[in-house]
Amino acid sequence: MRDYKAEFEGRVAFIRELLASSGAKGIVFGNSGGKDSALVGILCKAACENTVGVIMPCSSKRNYGEDMDDGNSVAAQFGIETRVVDLTAQKELAVETIGKTAKLTDSAISNIAPRLRMLTLYTIAAGEGRLVAGTGNRSEYYMGYFTKWGDGAYDFNPIIDLTATEVFEFLAYLNAPENIIKKAPSAGLYEGQTDEADMGVTYKAIDTYILTGEASERDRAIIDRYHAASEHKRTGAAVYKKV
Repeated sequence: MRDYKAEFEGRVAFIRELLASSGAKGIVFGNSGGKDSALVGILCKAACENTVGVIMPCSSKRNYGEDMDDGNSVAAQFGIETRVVDLTAQKELAVETIGKTAKLTDSAISNIAPRLRMLTLYTIAAGEGRLVAGTGNRSEYYMGYFTKWGDGAYDFNPIIDLTATEVFEFLAYLNAPENIIKKAPSAGLYEGQTDEADMGVTYKAIDTYILTGEASERDRAIIDRYHAASEHKRTGAAVYKKV
């Protein structure tokens, strides 16, 4: 297990140095009520008093209930300023407007919410001189389980090297709310959605494979397929280079 006392101190120092070098006045992050955003919020608040977590419900009933409650509980315990921006109307407008000229698949519609959330965070950041903190972990990054130009966009990410298992361990060390630590990871994109059900493999299996290379034949096939298919998300946009 990692030395989470040292991890905490190192990550807080990293954030402080980044703020000092950038000249930014503060930090903004998406407070989803999940494990990753909870850890990022705690780290950012420890590094910068002027940290704001934005709760951004968008269509899903879970966003207005469990997710909002959990996001508020973390914010209350660690003294994080919280704002709420309801993006439901914006998503509905996007579906209606774009749907007039293009066929929208379920996947395309699901990815609208993460992109609207990043639009919101960067708009706030631009208006208030803040940096946008990313909240994705190593396991999600390896699997490509994030939205390109959505939650995959940020100015910095203080937890990208931590597996999902390590995020839970870190939160336990920090005495984060128990409901955050125990809840099933979910992007909250639709009712009943969970990360593991979507991917067809558990985070425990993913993390073991990342750290040791060990996995069942079935799990290895799923993980390798996700990793290969999402390579474009990790390499950035292709650009022309004259030979």
